[in-house]
Parts: sequence; structure tokens; C-alpha cells
Amino acid sequence: MSNEILKAIQYRRTVNQASFTEQPVSKDDITLILEAANAAPTHKRTQPWRFVVFQNKGLQRLGDELSRLYKEITPVEKYSELAEQNMAKKATMSNVAIAIIVNYSGDLPEWEELAATSCAVQNLWLAAHSLNIGGYWATPGLINHLDSFLELEANQKCIGLFYMGHHDGELREPVRTPIAEKVRWED
Repeated sequence: MSNEILKAIQYRRTVNQASFTEQPVSKDDITLILEAANAAPTHKRTQPWRFVVFQNKGLQRLGDELSRLYKEITPVEKYSELAEQNMAKKATMSNVAIAIIVNYSGDLPEWEELAATSCAVQNLWLAAHSLNIGGYWATPGLINHLDSFLELEANQKCIGLFYMGHHDGELREPVRTPIAEKVRWED
């Protein structure tokens, strides 16, 4: 495939912490990635996406908070010390974590603001991919308890954490069922 945009769309994949290298993600690269996110389409230009970027000591604070929340809200019968440790590890094994936040304007249906924010995340992911920075969008139930930690306003909601890091993995072939199975043509 010769078109670089189409190739990026086809080959962008989830890359998790086990594949991250020690190479730091520069602030310039993070800014470039966030600028790409900011170019997402948005109805009435509400631009509902907001991001909180965690690096270095911020990753440790995020990991500590995720671990604390897991311990606090998990019923005793479902609690696992390993799961608690893994909550913190996901943050601290990343080079960067970005909290993804929807800022509901009240001017549009919530689903439109959520859709626009999701488009911003896709742009973010594609921009990261273009810089050989891997990542993934995590949506643990704990995100519903991060409001005060993230200093969210009443009209805002965290919809995930995007973990990122440089990686040296190979491009993987896409695994998708044929588009013909998902489209009905009305001529």
C-alpha cells in the first residue's frame, strides 16, 4: 500500500507496556500527538476533548492512585493483591499516560461529544503510530472514580487512559473480517 495515511490506518495496533522500550517520549512528540488529536472533527466546534498528561513522577502518582482505588472499591471476595499491583504497574511501565476526558458542553447530545472525543483519540493513536510510539486505550472501571484526582468539573467525565511508549515491534497484519460482511449496498 503506497498511501501513508491508509497504511497507518490499516497497521495501527494496540501496543502494550511489555513492548515499550526505555526510550523516553519527548514533550515535543507528545505535543505533536496532542495537536493531531486537536484536529478531530467536532459538531458546532465544541472541541469536547480534554487531556491530562502523566510523565515521570506523574506516572507514579497515577499508579499509586489506581492501586489505592482498586483496593478501596474492590469487594473483598474479588480483591487480588496481584491485580492491585498491576493497576500501578500499567502506569509506571509506560513512558506516558494520558487521561482522556470528555467535556460535555450541554449544547449537543452527549453521544456527539463522546464521538468527537473518540475521533480525537483515533487521531492521537495514528499520530503516535507515525512516530513509532505504541499505545492503547485502557478503560478500567476505576476511571469512574478518578474525578477528584483529575480535578474534573461537573460536566466532565474520564473515558479512559491512553498508555504510550516507544517500541521496536514489527508491523502486524490487520485481523479484520471482510468489509463486505459489514456493508449493505442500496443502489
